[in-house]
Amino acid sequence: MSKGRVILNKERFALTIDRLCHQLIENYDFFDNTCFIGIQPRGSLVSDRIHQRLLSILNISEIEYGKLDITFYRDDFRIRNKPLKASVTDMEFLVDGKNVILFDDVLYTGRTVQATLTALQHYGRPQKVELLALVDRRFNRHLPIRADYIGYAIDALDEAYVKVEWKELDGEDKILLYPEKI
Repeated sequence: MSKGRVILNKERFALTIDRLCHQLIENYDFFDNTCFIGIQPRGSLVSDRIHQRLLSILNISEIEYGKLDITFYRDDFRIRNKPLKASVTDMEFLVDGKNVILFDDVLYTGRTVQATLTALQHYGRPQKVELLALVDRRFNRHLPIRADYIGYAIDALDEAYVKVEWKELDGEDKILLYPEKI
């Protein structure tokens, strides 16, 4: 296995999270009529971090927040070599008439976001849906999907693999680029 190249170290990672928080504050103030939805499993790590950071920055106690599993909405869940492991959906609210911000770690082909939009319909009709991606792999889309908030944009070949590591799981926050899938 080849060694990954660090493209975002822990200091720049923290700055990126803060920048994304301030972009959201510029557009949503105190997040009235707005909810956050982390796309399970890896998008919920991004949403957890941003949700906690925003509560701290704004000195508020709550922003409506849920986590959505999209495993069985994916267009490839039946054609995988090994079964997919579903995550828990934790959404105690409807999205009818609300501004919804979806969170994912890496935006690649757009298929995860497509599945998320389909799953989201079971929770009502939002007023508006936006996407925050910690990493945007530009030029690799299969579908016409783009992020409204981007932490870091990278141009990578299809064979390359982008991995987001989290302090809680991996010991340190960083983003790595591997020349091939690991």
